[in-house]
Amino acid sequence: MNSDPQQWHGIIAAFVGIYFVFYLLMAAAFMVPTGFIAKKAGLSPWLCLLCIFPLTGLILLYILAFIEWKVIPAPQMGWQPPYPPQPPFPPQA
Repeated sequence: MNSDPQQWHGIIAAFVGIYFVFYLLMAAAFMVPTGFIAKKAGLSPWLCLLCIFPLTGLILLYILAFIEWKVIPAPQMGWQPPYPPQPPFPPQA
């Protein structure tokens, strides 16, 4: 068995490279929905860049969970139709 250090450095560098690419893909996969959620909460979508680092991504998750969202409630209907629909009035004689 050949225990050449150069060979081991190459193998380790390949695994580190694969891990780095996988980590960037996972960070991007979390950044896209986090940006949309932050935008819906009334915050800057640029906060999704905090997902690049694991601990700051967790902090952003807690921020989104516990802040008061700045959204306007849906308007209430002034008149709601009766449910179930009522049959028409009987003909009058």
